[in-house]
Amino acid sequence: MSEPIFVLVRPQMGENIGAAARGMWNFGLSRMRIVAPRDGWPNPRAVAMASGAGRLLDAALIVDDTPGALTDTAYVYATTARPRDLTTPVFTPEAAMADAARRIAAGQKVAVLFGPERAGLENDDIARANAIITVPVNPDFPSLNLAQCVLLTAYEWRRQTVAAVPVDPGLAGTDWATQIEVEKLADHYQERLDEAGFFFPPEKADSMKLTLRNLWSRMPLTRADVQTLHGMLRQMVRWKDRPR
Repeated sequence: MSEPIFVLVRPQMGENIGAAARGMWNFGLSRMRIVAPRDGWPNPRAVAMASGAGRLLDAALIVDDTPGALTDTAYVYATTARPRDLTTPVFTPEAAMADAARRIAAGQKVAVLFGPERAGLENDDIARANAIITVPVNPDFPSLNLAQCVLLTAYEWRRQTVAAVPVDPGLAGTDWATQIEVEKLADHYQERLDEAGFFFPPEKADSMKLTLRNLWSRMPLTRADVQTLHGMLRQMVRWKDRPR
């Protein structure tokens, strides 16, 4: 068992079941259990909404009640936005999935309960959980759609288990320019600008060259950028020198 089981408790709309399956599949989760779906099973609306995640619904376990969905699990989280009069640890989705990853790595089978759309999990469902997951939402509008809650939790699971680069520089096949490449570019422009009489008057030339050199150092240039800027300058010089 390398992932948590997502348990949909008494879901009411097939569309939400399908959307939940799609959200799970987006983030590499495939184990779903469905407790007493209101409109029966199988549900063609769930299949239509799941799109490419229909295989997840095909493998879903359908059970009559919440205890039946949890018989083989060792640790259970219940998702709810409402405060409960229960002595139970409360996690954010991020902290819960980090905790779940540790438990699964230690060999425990873990489940997450998601309540029906109308009112969420009942106290009897939550009392069977070892911990609560609460999303830090707007207190004036705390209700999350079932599929949204599943998607959010699945995303946090993925974050805990798959290394992702926080920021991709988007170099599109090139690399950052090295210092020597930027230095050569700066020299090229300084030489050509000097020939064109740009550094005038003479008493300000040194200051202008220093400013220009600093400009190149501040620019985040790729090797492709450097080659393009060299080419632009060469073409402008050729155009200046061509016969008229």
